Amino acid sequence: MRTAQLPRHRTSTECGPPVLTRFLVVLTDVRAQDGGRDERASPERRRQVVGASSREAAERIAGAFMALGMVRAGRQRVKLIAIGRRRVRG
Repeated sequence: MRTAQLPRHRTSTECGPPVLTRFLVVLTDVRAQDGGRDERASPERRRQVVGASSREAAERIAGAFMALGMVRAGRQRVKLIAIGRRRVRG
């Protein structure tokens, strides 16, 4: 399962202080086919939400969730979401 392309951290050659992106890993129930999937109007029921401060940590947590039987059977879904960019003080 591939995730959407997420924003990258700034490199040291860019102006300004570095920017970090926090991540959420969300385990949801897959709902029955109802003609469309509008997450804003009716989001899937969340089973577990875990925060991570780096993309690597978030991918590791998502990998552990993907090993669960309910996810492998297609009854639950794992989502990796980039949230709240913050600047590093230096």
